[in-house]
Amino acid sequence: MHDFQQLNRRQWLGTAAGALSLATLGRTGKLAAAAAVRPRVAAVLTEFTYRSHAHVILENFLEPYLFNGQVTESGMDVPCMYVDQFPEGRDLARDIALRYGIKIYPTIAEALTCGGDKLAVDAVLSIGEHGKYPINERGQQMYPRKEFFDQIAAVFRQSGRSVPVFNDKHLSYRWDWSVEMMQTAQELKIPFMAGSSVPLAQRRPPFEMPSQAVIEEAVSVHSGGMESYDFHAMEVLQSLVESRKGGETGVKEIQVLEGDAVWKAADEGRWNESLAAAAMKAAEGKEVGPLRTFVEPATGQQHPVHVILITYRDGLKATVVRIGASATRWCFACKVAGNPEPLATSFYVGPWQNRNLFKALSHAIQVFFREGKAPYPVERTHLVTGMLAAAMDSHFEQNKLRATPQLDVIYQPTDYRAMREMGASWKIVTEETPEAPGIDSRRSLAK
Repeated sequence: MHDFQQLNRRQWLGTAAGALSLATLGRTGKLAAAAAVRPRVAAVLTEFTYRSHAHVILENFLEPYLFNGQVTESGMDVPCMYVDQFPEGRDLARDIALRYGIKIYPTIAEALTCGGDKLAVDAVLSIGEHGKYPINERGQQMYPRKEFFDQIAAVFRQSGRSVPVFNDKHLSYRWDWSVEMMQTAQELKIPFMAGSSVPLAQRRPPFEMPSQAVIEEAVSVHSGGMESYDFHAMEVLQSLVESRKGGETGVKEIQVLEGDAVWKAADEGRWNESLAAAAMKAAEGKEVGPLRTFVEPATGQQHPVHVILITYRDGLKATVVRIGASATRWCFACKVAGNPEPLATSFYVGPWQNRNLFKALSHAIQVFFREGKAPYPVERTHLVTGMLAAAMDSHFEQNKLRATPQLDVIYQPTDYRAMREMGASWKIVTEETPEAPGIDSRRSLAK
């Protein structure tokens, strides 16, 4: 085992070369081919600032990273980039571009063609998260993910071919735009992947959903903001319940409840408070007491609570619960037929807050770019996009119950365990480990 704190860049790169394995290069296992042919990736970004999604994803394309305890190198080049915003005093894009030989182009089309007239890259990394964008009447930040996708697709049309595209987080704040994106991907035969980093985090305690389980009820808990963190909690939920018997068939109705209405609904049996408590116990490693009086340890205060009640078309009832105030709390519990005790786990993001959470996601994206096939269905994120939009509609309409006949999304899950962090990395990097070198934004921030 290497002392992670003592590695300088030269040692780090040397270790990466020595430790690279067939597994870390993806399921193709073609070490020689990966070394000889380096896919060219275009990055399309809203902004590149410290701890933005652009930072915590792209650093794993530009520098070696840990995945399941192995030092891993992307084997890819990022020759070109489009950046929509350059916030004064916080922008890292220009500095990173200079240091890593990346050219920033003024349009998405020029980035994908590297200034030419035809598609000149092998994959596109679209990160439409962070930056100053309007917030609509429903409280949704209108990130330009659909606009980015449309411009990417236009280059594919003009060039007569498509390459894999990863879309960070949900597809759009609008369901109809998500539908259009899926239709365009199908029409142009675009290999398409999207979604959250959280389902790939280490599960503590270890947990695998029983094959073809009959899930009677499920709860996904988070402690962040409405919509932005509801999305991740929905992806956690969906990444687990999609493997139930019969696969995914869609969602029938959704309702948001807030404040006292949350506990009234629990008393009426509309959602299972004891399941949420089991999930919180998995996250905290101990009983947390009554959820109705839960005080966040870090703040010493109670915080606003809301739930999203979800009824699936096959009758499954699920709830997304926001309680407390923590950027790193993600947990899940469910009742499975034939098991008297709830099944529960939490998703550990690793040291350094959420920064290391994105290493497994970056690895999954790289496997996708290399193989041209998403390791888990994009339909998962498409459905979650619609669920989240319906929840925000319910919130805007004074917590009205929303029927969702449009969410008739049907798909079968895939086994994506090879993309998940199983915990070996956190035996090397611990909570006591100072943040390691790599893309060190502190140098830029000090200028």
